[in-house]
Amino acid sequence: MSKYLVGHLVADFLAHNGVDTVFGIISVHNIPIMDGLTLNKTIRMVMTRGETGAAHMADGLARAGGKVGVVISSTGPGASNAVPGLVEARFAGTPLLHITGQSATAHIGRDTGAVHDVPDQLGMLGAVSKKAYRVHAADEALDVLKQAWTEALTAPAGPVSVEIPIDIQRSPVDRPADARAWRAPAAPVAQPAEDDVDRLARALRAARRPMIWAGGGARDAGKELAALLDMGMGMVTSWNGHGAVSDDHPANLGGMNGPGSPAVEALYEQADLLLVVGSRLRGHETLDHKLKLPAHRARIDADPAAQARGYPCELFVHGAAAVTLRRLLDRLREQPPQVDPAFTRAVRDAKPRAIEDFKQTLGPYAGFAAQLRAAMPADAVFARDITLSNSTWGHRLFPLHDQRQNIYPVGAGIGQGLQLGIGAAIGEKGRKVVALTGDGGFFFNMTELWTAVQESADIVIIVMNDGGYGVIKHMQDAMCEGRYAHSTLLAPDLLKLAGLAGIPAWRVSRAEDFGATARQAIGTRGPTLVEVDMHAIGPFPPYYPYSAMIDAAKARRIVRH
Repeated sequence: MSKYLVGHLVADFLAHNGVDTVFGIISVHNIPIMDGLTLNKTIRMVMTRGETGAAHMADGLARAGGKVGVVISSTGPGASNAVPGLVEARFAGTPLLHITGQSATAHIGRDTGAVHDVPDQLGMLGAVSKKAYRVHAADEALDVLKQAWTEALTAPAGPVSVEIPIDIQRSPVDRPADARAWRAPAAPVAQPAEDDVDRLARALRAARRPMIWAGGGARDAGKELAALLDMGMGMVTSWNGHGAVSDDHPANLGGMNGPGSPAVEALYEQADLLLVVGSRLRGHETLDHKLKLPAHRARIDADPAAQARGYPCELFVHGAAAVTLRRLLDRLREQPPQVDPAFTRAVRDAKPRAIEDFKQTLGPYAGFAAQLRAAMPADAVFARDITLSNSTWGHRLFPLHDQRQNIYPVGAGIGQGLQLGIGAAIGEKGRKVVALTGDGGFFFNMTELWTAVQESADIVIIVMNDGGYGVIKHMQDAMCEGRYAHSTLLAPDLLKLAGLAGIPAWRVSRAEDFGATARQAIGTRGPTLVEVDMHAIGPFPPYYPYSAMIDAAKARRIVRH
């Protein structure tokens, strides 16, 4: 009779806590865990082409499905390959459980030359994760896993790593008989102080022109935010919070949150209170905190450290977004705020104006957001990479109806969008995923295209191909007098590459054909690829703030000459 090992316990722990899919690569230092997955029979093990892809896919699955993502790596190089995914999950606030092997306990920290051994792997993982644990004995494995699971889900959610040395993975352990013994404790929910909620309610009643800025921390507070909008308030979102309330709501300006949008900046000048809900007010959305926001600000956040970040706020409420807003609404319904109707109209009038103004900056790509939205199912997931198209119409113009449709590299790392999208497609059966990337980002990890094929992921990959790093060229126009260097790429023919992978592919050479081509790809089951030939369609115009910087640089050159 085979023994029940710690590696087997790991798989059963995951299954008892609702995990049905994990990502990773089998290796000498995780074989007992992989064997446990085989024996368990309820968990799908997705074999990726690299641990970086595995970590990003686990992240994408977690974001789209509202669950914990799980990635399993090997020791040393394998664990370090997972680091980019852990870093991004921490930026995005994604609950991620990273389970990794470790050298046998007799070798840890002794520099004996054991295979895959690296100095201070735990320290490396602790630096990029919320927390990193090591299992020191077989009988503590289950408790450590439960603690890590709960920690990953506790706001601010994020990645947590667990090292299990290979000799401990192979160690016999008792199998718990009681199903309750397997389950991790529920994550605590930060409850606001009643006095703080009272003060916030008074501040909103005193305001006549209140606005809301909602971030990723408000992803589960959509109903509550919509109720505040129905009281006459206006709202923008961070790009990570985009979709917290459907863009169909006329008072929600979504990702049109200010920089380069005079209509929105004018609203900030009129507003007499900005309520920030679950957002860092990140630098690249506020011009490194130079965007002029309303002078009076209040903040709700589950992270107590948020009080001292970025823009100062007069009032801070420590609490989870949904529960805090529910308590706030209880008070406001008893005595509603008296929002100035003229301000409510101004918000609703500003939305179409801001959208139209921004479209005018996009040159031949002005209609791409509308064309793609018309071709996509309403519940489809929209995954993106850091690329010109995403930083413009992807973030700001593309309408979303739910925050879990909204997946992109929050840390602004290039080359992650494809894997995030593949993970979402693997986890979300029955929902189409559209992944938007540039050619530069696509080539970072294009080997994961074969993971999508292997898993029959229902994903459309749109590659905006301009032959290099377009946004870098805009920066070089602004900062280097147009000297382009290190920003042009030699690349394979994308249609031939798709043919090699055995997936249908199309090339778009005219802007007006984009929507129809996307619709054809979306209507095809399984992975497909659409290449947009930007050389044929025309260059992508610089977007704000680079457009202003380039104009200023050109003016300086004219004066000099």
